[in-house]
Amino acid sequence: MTDLCRKYYVDSINGSDTNDGLSENSAFASLFAINRLALKPGDHILLACGSVFEKQFLQIRDSGTKQMPIVIGSYGCGEDPLIKTDGQGIWYQDYGKELDSPTHVYHGYVSSAVLLFDAEYIIIQDIEITNSADKVIGENYSQADKMERTGVAVVAKEKGLRCGITLRNLKIHDVHGNVYDKHMNNGGIYMTALQPAEEAMTGVARFSDILVEGCYVYRVSRWGIAVGYSYAHEKFAGAELDKKRFLKYGHENIVIRDNYVKMAGGDGITVMYALRPFVEHNMTDSVACEINDRIYCNPGNRGGKVAAAIWPWKCKDALFCYNEVADTRLNQDGMAYDADSGDGTVYEYNYSRQNEGGCVMFCMQEAIHNTFRNNVSYDDLGGTISPSENPDALLTDNIFYVRKGVPFVRKNMDGGNFTEENNQIIQL
Repeated sequence: MTDLCRKYYVDSINGSDTNDGLSENSAFASLFAINRLALKPGDHILLACGSVFEKQFLQIRDSGTKQMPIVIGSYGCGEDPLIKTDGQGIWYQDYGKELDSPTHVYHGYVSSAVLLFDAEYIIIQDIEITNSADKVIGENYSQADKMERTGVAVVAKEKGLRCGITLRNLKIHDVHGNVYDKHMNNGGIYMTALQPAEEAMTGVARFSDILVEGCYVYRVSRWGIAVGYSYAHEKFAGAELDKKRFLKYGHENIVIRDNYVKMAGGDGITVMYALRPFVEHNMTDSVACEINDRIYCNPGNRGGKVAAAIWPWKCKDALFCYNEVADTRLNQDGMAYDADSGDGTVYEYNYSRQNEGGCVMFCMQEAIHNTFRNNVSYDDLGGTISPSENPDALLTDNIFYVRKGVPFVRKNMDGGNFTEENNQIIQL
């Protein structure tokens, strides 16, 4: 850190917004003081352990550099600082066009505890975040037009390629978003690319060098962790996905590792429109817990009453390894892993247990060149695999422990082609 870099301290108990915030003894009291600052590369925002920032939020539009990122973290001893947003931090999200299905909502108001909007080279770490709906008078949890809510929202829009976002050791829980809206910034961590006003001048909005690691994401809706749906979705039509289109329209160098997602209302961990994303050593537990008629009960004309645990969408050469998935709840999908409409997905050395929709799906005609190898499935339910109209898939050197009476191929989820080599199927 150079002499030009500043450390700002925020202490909800002992601070005051009339202070300059530049020392522990002259700390700010609220996050509103931080939102008013113009941050510069190398600046640190440090929240005091034990602080609770009630009905507050961070909205960051400034950027660091690769050598001098902006760091948002904590200081002192005790419990991690808590940002308790309660539906504040409102901004407007608009993809600028309809999504891949007209039933998906593509614009509306979002409440985010932390919003990084067109920012880059930011590190956020060691903070607890909630964004509940409990305090909103008259709002019903399952209502169709409920506001989207996020723990951390990251958006690229007007500045082209956005690089260097690190989210580390965050505890994000009780984020009560809209269970029906799949691709809004809605859930624990969600990153999206929105259509720029002048794309010819600014370049395509997309991400590179994204790291999400060591985060605990619990009781959130709809998504656990998602990186990152894009307005440029039509550029990824077709089955064969060449590298060039990702280098122009997609995301690069996406790493998601060592995270634990529990009781997400919908999907657990998903990476989208990315070239060679790497997803390792994550666990999801009891996700898709709201994709049922009791909670998902007022969707109107929305589509998307499906969810799985850890999977890619429209990626090339995605690698998923050493992940664990347990107890994904039953829905039209409900499986642990899903190679969905991508090219060259590899699942290896993963473990799945008692997922109500099975172990793995190869989803639809544009799921090509996918490999499932050296994985262990233990007592997955409903049907172990779902080759759902995919043209090819290779299952090799896996061990499937199958309960008596559970079919190896899930009923009504077949019609695709797959090759088996050196697998063991052991009846329980």
